[in-house]
Amino acid sequence: MKNLKKVLGIGIVAAATFFIVAADHIDAPAVQGGSSDITDFYAFQGANASNLVFAANIQGLLSPANTSTATFDENVLVEFNIDTNGDYVEDLVIQAIPRDGKMYFFGPVAPSQTGTSSNVETSATATGVVDITAYDSSANIATNSGMSFFAGPRDDPFFFDFAQYSEIIAGNASSFNMPGSDTFAGSNVMSIVVEVPKAMIGGSGNINTWVVTKRK
Repeated sequence: MKNLKKVLGIGIVAAATFFIVAADHIDAPAVQGGSSDITDFYAFQGANASNLVFAANIQGLLSPANTSTATFDENVLVEFNIDTNGDYVEDLVIQAIPRDGKMYFFGPVAPSQTGTSSNVETSATATGVVDITAYDSSANIATNSGMSFFAGPRDDPFFFDFAQYSEIIAGNASSFNMPGSDTFAGSNVMSIVVEVPKAMIGGSGNINTWVVTKRK
């Protein structure tokens, strides 16, 4: 683990933090267009009903030309927060941070620090590392301790008809069209996905979950 800490070269990470529900494309001025800008967060049951999947998308509205050179920022930590007791404070975290073409994952583990600053939890027992998938390439997926990991560019999965939304807001329309026009068609995001057994986060009951980005 000492070698891994040396590769990561980080201690405390300070906050550039945004809590999100659903989508947040270019709605956070402080990070708009930057490498820590979160576009979407998804949490859902996996194809294996014993697992949960957490997926965070950042760096939205990437054109295909820009996607080919897009990279994860090595100074940005992506942290999946999980509240298991309903107090809206993270009881477990799954952290992802890139180094030298790989994405390193730590957790789920009880964080040594909660809130707007984090320590990278390199002592976590369930640690994974995956080669970051290149644009227009087959997905690299790594597994460890029953978990699966992915990091790389993907087509933006969020569907939204922004033009029609603007018409509704302006009072020129009363509803969306079916099926409407996808404003984000043809644009890409940088995705981080981790699948984890439910048993590793409590196994049953309700959880609250959110994703944050934090800059070194």
